[in-house]
Amino acid sequence: MRVLGIDCGSRVTGYGVIDSDGADCVFVQCGVVRVKPSDPLPLRLKNIHNAVTEVIRAFQPDTAAFESLFHASNVQSALKLGHARGVCMVAAAEANLAIFEYSPAEVKSAVTGYGRAEKVQVQQMVCALLKLTVGPERYDASDALAVAICHVHTSRVVSHYAYSKTTGGQI
Repeated sequence: MRVLGIDCGSRVTGYGVIDSDGADCVFVQCGVVRVKPSDPLPLRLKNIHNAVTEVIRAFQPDTAAFESLFHASNVQSALKLGHARGVCMVAAAEANLAIFEYSPAEVKSAVTGYGRAEKVQVQQMVCALLKLTVGPERYDASDALAVAICHVHTSRVVSHYAYSKTTGGQI
């Protein structure tokens, strides 16, 4: 399975692509989409959408995983983030990808074992899990990889639970 993880932002959106057999995760690519903060919001959203669409075309993921919205102290920032998530989700939906969302605490917990881990801890664990000698340059990219890893770990547990319920087995 190929998973695209996306950490949305209205100025910088991180993406990470991994392959997984359900147990191990293998790094494919990661990066960031940067838009000019001075551009009007509609143009920034268009550029984010186009860039994510291009990432999807280039890497052909099977599924997309997003970090869900978190509490923001600034309403305007939260709205802009919501718009950015929306255009990224539209890009994934246009490619007919299955879309999943995980809270920041779920992502951190799946990767580090602690739901309040700092960004540097998440990046270190992403590097360890993907056997990377050098971490992504930006936390946006390592956070996106963490979202993808979270999806693999979560879907493995959900699949096992669904299988156990179907067969009458216990976890």
